[in-house]
Amino acid sequence: QVQLVDSGGGLVQAGGSLRLSCAASGRTFGGYTMGWFRQAPGEEREFVAAISGSGGSTYYQDSVAGRFTISRDNAENTVHLQMNSLKPEDTAVYYCAARWGPYGSNWYNYDYWGQGTQVTVSS
Repeated sequence: QVQLVDSGGGLVQAGGSLRLSCAASGRTFGGYTMGWFRQAPGEEREFVAAISGSGGSTYYQDSVAGRFTISRDNAENTVHLQMNSLKPEDTAVYYCAARWGPYGSNWYNYDYWGQGTQVTVSS
């Protein structure tokens, strides 16, 4: 069981950076794969990045690889998404998500969700 609160979104110009944060409850945080998903208006929720429970493995959507970095600090029960070189097409509501056990890249693989934080990138 885990509860998630995500934050850090905002309005930036293309080429700028944002750092999203996700604070989690629970004593077994290290057992969860953590992911970030995003959903733009009128579009389906899509996978952005994920990180294994230990932090040893990371996964990225091709369009963000090299620009975004997911990280976690299990001692603090936090997950972050550093977003650099932002593009207008990155505009979306970003959601932190958790699933027990192995990696998954589909939204339905995840059991727990943050409330979402808006990221808007102007051109």
